[in-house]
Amino acid sequence: ALHVIDVNSGNRTASKENQEENALQVNKEAAKEIARQLRLRDMGGIVVIDFIDMHKPANRKILFDYLRELMLLDRAKHTILPPSKFGLVQITRQRVRPEMNIVTVEKCPTCDGTGEIKASIVLMDDIESNLNYILQEQNEKKITLCVHPYIAAYIKKGIYSLQIKWFFKFGQRIKVKAISSYNLTEFHFLSSKDEEIKL
Repeated sequence: ALHVIDVNSGNRTASKENQEENALQVNKEAAKEIARQLRLRDMGGIVVIDFIDMHKPANRKILFDYLRELMLLDRAKHTILPPSKFGLVQITRQRVRPEMNIVTVEKCPTCDGTGEIKASIVLMDDIESNLNYILQEQNEKKITLCVHPYIAAYIKKGIYSLQIKWFFKFGQRIKVKAISSYNLTEFHFLSSKDEEIKL
């Protein structure tokens, strides 16, 4: 499964001089809760975390080291990749227990509930459900799925990728287009005329 976690500061604001420090503090608090939730819910697969952007490489390293330290408490086999310049961190984690249902949205503990953490959005389920509706109910042909580059790479990954599975399931090829300006959980469908399909 692919889990996407979007961290934001809610209504918490800071002066321009303190924005970087504020972002680091919020990210560290979020990392602490995320590491706890991964263990508590035993989430497996690929976990992509969209932290608040930090411009200083030193702060990105502080966050990465802090997250690695927190994950030492996790007995499940896992790998953590360093944050990208856009604040994205990828974790691969092997589940310990059988699958269980999880809550998809939780109040952010960092901002006392004024913001939210999208704790465990199984994004592919949402995309596939919309695909099924567009292709089966609206009878669209030759559609394009536009997603963030991370999500596009996940969909195309492997010999028997999700894109191939969808081809056999729906009987037509779904074109996948990576859009770097998209949010991590954002996706849109285009018709054969390159017009957005309203859902």
